[in-house]
Amino acid sequence: MTPKKKHLKTVVIVMCCVFFFLVKKEKMERGKYLALVGGGALLGSVSTFFLLRLLQSQKRGVSQCSKNVTADFNVLDFGSHTGVDGCTIARMKIDRVVNEDLLKDEIVSEQLTRNIQFFGFESQQKVTASYVVVIGLGGVGSHAASMLLRSGIGKLLLVDFDQVSLSSLNRHAVATRADVGISKAQCLEEHFSSIFPECQIVAKVLLYDSSTEEEILSGHPDFVLDCIDNIDTKVALLAACVRRGLKVLSATGAGARADPTRIRIADLRESTNDPLSRAVRHRLRKDYGIEGGIPVVFSLEKPKAKLLPFKGTSGEEENPSDYQIVPGFRVRIIPVLGTIPAIFGQFMASFVVTELAGVHVQTEPVVNFDMDHYHTLHQRLIEHEESLYGTSMEVQVDVEEVMYIVKELWHGRSAREQHVKDVGRGMWRSVNELMLVRWDRTKPASISNLILLKFKEVDEHESRTLEDIKENEPEFHSRVSAVLKRAELDFGL
Repeated sequence: MTPKKKHLKTVVIVMCCVFFFLVKKEKMERGKYLALVGGGALLGSVSTFFLLRLLQSQKRGVSQCSKNVTADFNVLDFGSHTGVDGCTIARMKIDRVVNEDLLKDEIVSEQLTRNIQFFGFESQQKVTASYVVVIGLGGVGSHAASMLLRSGIGKLLLVDFDQVSLSSLNRHAVATRADVGISKAQCLEEHFSSIFPECQIVAKVLLYDSSTEEEILSGHPDFVLDCIDNIDTKVALLAACVRRGLKVLSATGAGARADPTRIRIADLRESTNDPLSRAVRHRLRKDYGIEGGIPVVFSLEKPKAKLLPFKGTSGEEENPSDYQIVPGFRVRIIPVLGTIPAIFGQFMASFVVTELAGVHVQTEPVVNFDMDHYHTLHQRLIEHEESLYGTSMEVQVDVEEVMYIVKELWHGRSAREQHVKDVGRGMWRSVNELMLVRWDRTKPASISNLILLKFKEVDEHESRTLEDIKENEPEFHSRVSAVLKRAELDFGL
């Protein structure tokens, strides 16, 4: 309700009260009636004016307080805490244990009814009993956190040291102009409390580094979302998650992109066309010996714009590092189409929620082959069948099915390679040494009986029986059998 409407409402209430009073006190003089009416209206106007002033001053106080608050903001006790410059911030105690019976609440179960119908009650209960940490609450992180909340996550830790700015509003999930100047963590906490108040939300105005690692990553979170855009901080966080054995999902660069159809989730080793990913891969390998094993959200699209030149107060280009508040954090601006970081965040939330629910989603593999490559592999299969069996009559797949086998089942690499080695143009070159062969030589070359191998692996494979492979390489046999079983299910065989 606007201040004008509030003022009018007060005046109307006062006048109604006076009217009923007049009816009861018929003997009062007409002059007294008018005095009462005028006095009541005046009293209502004055009280409304001062009430609005009070609310505005409180809002300014909260905003100013959030500007000055530091890590001391993170107090989990009942009552209040005095922060920087004497700001007092009321906080609520957060239990360490998530309420696993949350879905027994009728309002909560009704709010999450579509999720329950999708996952099933027991799987949704796993989601509601989960604890997730989101670090970095900008365009990507705010959307990821928002959908995690709406999906019924029982406990969220929201971490960011930065504040909402006007330029944040083109991509932030919930921030409004009224939120400009307050911390991003507090902004989300305040908005989230009205969306799903049963969620235990802890907001920390912190910069992640070695000194805050324990505070942020302790408590055995079920998932950590890395939505940081600074290389040093991102690398340190990912390495800490690997060291602690925590599940982590990382977002790479969402700026300067426009094509939502090219966004993927894959291993960090497969994230091509992204300068941030390239730098993170190099640093993780060089500083921590981490080659991969970390899922990331990234775009196959090449950036359409570069960092804008930094201009100082004089209007001339200057060294941006001279203006850094925090070492290592960029102050130059990268153009951002707000929809793309939002979609990145939605990707992250969907991935995490399905993982927590125990619902496996087969993400689209990053395979940089074109139709010519699939035609080549199909022709190579026919020629091999003719050479080995004297006929290609038992080849029961066409080019489109070859594409499914190579891309969806084997991800463009040999069945003996569990992790990607070739990406980008390297994958294009790798097709020159790959071919499809039968898994079981006694059965036709069908969609559920073809594996992708390198030339040098084919002769050894075809000289062995499945019983020999099962006995000597049980893990490999089990893995291949599971992949081929998926083909049977996908095609209803």
